[in-house]
Amino acid sequence: MAHPERHIGRRGVVLAAGALLAAPAQAEGRSIRQDFEAMATGRPPPGFTLGLTGGGPPPRWVVVEDFSAPAGPKVLAETSRDRTDTRFPVAIAEGFAARDVAASVAFRPLDGRVDQAAGLIVRFRDARNYYVARANALEDNVRLYRVVDGRRIQFAGVDTRVPRDRWQRLGLSIRGDRLEVSLDGRVLFGATDRSFAEAGGVGLWTKADSLTHFDSLEAEELT
Repeated sequence: MAHPERHIGRRGVVLAAGALLAAPAQAEGRSIRQDFEAMATGRPPPGFTLGLTGGGPPPRWVVVEDFSAPAGPKVLAETSRDRTDTRFPVAIAEGFAARDVAASVAFRPLDGRVDQAAGLIVRFRDARNYYVARANALEDNVRLYRVVDGRRIQFAGVDTRVPRDRWQRLGLSIRGDRLEVSLDGRVLFGATDRSFAEAGGVGLWTKADSLTHFDSLEAEELT
């Protein structure tokens, strides 16, 4: 039976078939790996809760084909191309939550006039509260943010080349209050923050009109 598409609203609730529901609990798992190969193209990805931080219209996450992708021809993309600068679509993997976790994802920035961003989320509480590492091919930088009550606050980052139209791998790990960000296996920087101390979800993030392909999302709980 087909499942209705679900969206996290700005207040961290889930919208399903027009109903307003409490955000679903995420069971703690040891690891996840998703390459999107078993999913139908042109449709939202099953096993993900889709949502939005900030303003603008609802996100449009769909599985699309990209034969250059590292794990097979199916990838995930947010395809709305809306230019609202304060609009941050998120896609959170269901059935996994961890406090200490190492996560990574392959990404390919393709287009965007406002932004060309790829983001990786850890300790996701709801659509207004989480950590996100963001790589930007338009600005050639990688930044680390905490999103608290819907407000995005940068607390670390570096300027580094983020090539457009090329597959790269963004990594974000957290243990206790220590976070570390990597690009293509090279650690770029670390930082300390205590905004979110409890287990949370892992997922993907973009900004505004970014057209970015994502593949091979991986996360492993650190013990």
